[in-house]
Amino acid sequence: MIRPYVSQDAERIIHIWRKASEYGHPFLSDDFHDMAATLIRDVYLPKAETHVTEINGTAVGFISLLDSHIGGLFLDPQFHGQGLGRALVEHAVKRKGALTVEVFKENARARRFYAACGFEPTGEYYHDMAQQISIKMAMKS
Repeated sequence: MIRPYVSQDAERIIHIWRKASEYGHPFLSDDFHDMAATLIRDVYLPKAETHVTEINGTAVGFISLLDSHIGGLFLDPQFHGQGLGRALVEHAVKRKGALTVEVFKENARARRFYAACGFEPTGEYYHDMAQQISIKMAMKS
């Protein structure tokens, strides 16, 4: 089930994000994760349009949209490979149309996932805060 985010989801969303980010981004420091968790809670969740996927009434993943840009798509790693991420992308496409996203170059798993969902690279830049190369991707027209 996919439903809109409510403020009571915040702590669970941060927990999912942290677990999934540490799994998908082992190259990022604990300091980066600590700082990002605060930004997500205080800045990004209030600004974004977020949708949560649940299993048996428990949130296991989410997608946060800034207009038609995926600001974050994270699943509890134990639920990877079950089609939940793709379902969140499809849900967002129905709401917003073609989407864009940015993915760390070192996160090959995420780049493959987005490519399988119809995204292609459009550029890259140096992400100062993370000190990593980030790849910009957009859905094929």
